[in-house]
Order: sequence, then structure tokens, then C-alpha cells
Amino acid sequence: MRRPGWPSRFWVAVAVTIVKPISWLLVRKDWRRADRLPRTGGIILVANHLSWVDPVLISHFLVNNGRWPTILTKSGLFSVPLLGHAVRSLMAVPVHRGSAEAALSLAEAERRLAEGACVLFYPEGTCTRDPDLWPMEGKTGAARLALATGVPVIPVAHWGAQEILPYGSKKPRLLPRKTFRTLTGPPVDLSKYEGRPPHADVLREVTADIMAAITALLAELREEEPPKTPFKKPVHH
Repeated sequence: MRRPGWPSRFWVAVAVTIVKPISWLLVRKDWRRADRLPRTGGIILVANHLSWVDPVLISHFLVNNGRWPTILTKSGLFSVPLLGHAVRSLMAVPVHRGSAEAALSLAEAERRLAEGACVLFYPEGTCTRDPDLWPMEGKTGAARLALATGVPVIPVAHWGAQEILPYGSKKPRLLPRKTFRTLTGPPVDLSKYEGRPPHADVLREVTADIMAAITALLAELREEEPPKTPFKKPVHH
């Protein structure tokens, strides 16, 4: 019988067979406070975004701790022969960016949460552009989903992926072996927003609380002081 939020055993085996040996071989693990990760029930997991290898390393962390990541993935991948079938079978949710169908992604994620899935969100929407690699301002998708479902929002900060594949680079730096660190926080307290309609200002406040929780964890992980205000990604017209 398939576990709630998990793919078939075949696709779990395929993913684990490929990802785990590579991850164990190339990266040292420093996973802290994984006991804060709920093992059952729908959760929204929010994380900072440093590198294109983040999803692989975070997925290994989650699977090792009993959760399968439901990842929101660019819709174009679903139409690629063979790859599209694999992505769909691995329970990813297509993201229709910049279209009237964008709301479909959140509706599908909401359905998965009701089934007990762990939906992985990078609220920044892309790898951080902050010069010191602190989290940027977030987008409101995770906040909207949190208010709609009431499921726990679990923040996870991580550090080290940027040493393996820096943003903008196509050539990984595998040696010397890098350490991938994670720190899981308690659920973000969003109780003050209960009963409030998801207007734009409320969604921005919830998003700011979510990003503040991630940033505080990253500061603890890095043992450094974060900036007072999050970096704003420049808007190109």
C-alpha cells in the first residue's frame, strides 16, 4: 500500500538508488534538529535557496527522515519525453509561471497536503541574489497555501550547497568533499492570522514571518548576524 504523499515503491527505489549513493559519496552530512520534522500529516516545508543542487540535497535529508518531498517544478519539464514521465511519477507539481494557470499549481499542492504530503517550497522563487547569500524577500505562494490549509509550516535553513555548485555555474566543485548542513526549526507561529482574509497585505506579513524564521535558522547555522532587512531582487522591465 502506498504511503500518503509518496510515489509508488518502484519510483521511490529508482530515486533512492540514484540520489543516495551520489549524495553520500560527494557530501558530508550535518543534519540538525531533524526531530522537529513531523513524520506524518500534511506539512509545508520552506527553505532558503542557494544552488540548483538544493532540491537533491534537501530531498535526501527529507527521505532519510521519513518524508517524501512534493516539489513544485517548472511545467516545461513535464512535456520532455521520458523526463516528463519520471517527474510526474515522482509526484512533482507543475508550476505554470506567468500564466492564468498559475493558481492551478497551488490548488494541486493544496490537494496533496490534504492527502498528507510534504510540499517543499522555496519562497524566494529562485536562488538568492543577496551578495552574502542571505535569504531575499519571499513570494506569497507558501503563505497563501498555509492560510488556506492550516497545515504546519516547517522552516529549514541549509548551508553548503553553494560550495558544490555556486549559482550561475555549470561546473560542480566536488573536491574537496563539502559539508551540507541543515537546521530544522519549529513550526512558524501563524496563529495571529487565523480568521483574517488572505488580502495582499496579510500575505506579505505571513511571508515576512516565514522568511524571518528561515533567516534566523540560517544565522544560527552560520553563526553570523543576518542583515536587518532582506535583500530585494531587482525588477527588470
